[in-house]
Amino acid sequence: MADKIRCAHILVEKQSVALEIIAKLKKGDSFAKLAEQYGMDSTRKRGGDLGFFGRGMMVKEFENAAFALQPGQITEQPVRTQFGYHVIKRLE
Repeated sequence: MADKIRCAHILVEKQSVALEIIAKLKKGDSFAKLAEQYGMDSTRKRGGDLGFFGRGMMVKEFENAAFALQPGQITEQPVRTQFGYHVIKRLE
């Protein structure tokens, strides 16, 4: 199991918007462009890139979803945290 993983995310306020983003990603839209367009936090300028992080560094719901992904994989459903809804992509 990886000690650290690298992920990108798109943080939005509403679940409906997160589902719309997931649908666009399934059609082949660019994760980085969607992050820039929809993202609500400072990572939007970096295409949603959160860099490398280990267990215990992110809120539990986010961490569990991120570590369950394979590299290149995107969450099938939005991940809800106290910050909003995340669409997560594992980069490596």
